[in-house]
Amino acid sequence: MGDTMQHRSRLAAVAASILLTAGIGATIPASASQSAAPSSAKSSAPATALVTNARWGGHSTFDRIVIDIRGKVPPVTVTAVKALHYDGLGTKVPLAGKHFLEIRLSPAAAHDDKGRSVYKGPRLTKIALPALKGIALTGDYEGVVTFGAAFHTKPSYTTRTLHSPERFVLDIHHPRSCGR
Repeated sequence: MGDTMQHRSRLAAVAASILLTAGIGATIPASASQSAAPSSAKSSAPATALVTNARWGGHSTFDRIVIDIRGKVPPVTVTAVKALHYDGLGTKVPLAGKHFLEIRLSPAAAHDDKGRSVYKGPRLTKIALPALKGIALTGDYEGVVTFGAAFHTKPSYTTRTLHSPERFVLDIHHPRSCGR
């Protein structure tokens, strides 16, 4: 019986190694995954994505919001909302606009393990681009970092993730506004 258990443990370790190499997650007993991973392996990327900055720019047919990340870009959702509110407080965000997008990154943080802010970007900024009228950091709460963006007209947008450095990009389309 001891040989059977040892054989199963080895098989679980091999399976864990294959799944980890392929980038596929699975539920594997802790003893198997510990023996499959080298004990000296340490990642330079933080376990939780750290949001370090938000910036924007205007282009001839779109405005762009870029959110800079230290670590791997986490899942991001962009949702049209009727109003923007600060997470945890519920108070309304004072950005002028008729239409709003909420951008949620999770799991993510804008602070380090000691509670110090790593976010160096704007907290609340009025913007005068063709589509984008304002942006605010609306939350860094319980593993979720949230931004709000304000518009005078209903935004049409596309998203993408870019690498080296890691960042999330939101392009908001508008009619050509430059003579290019």
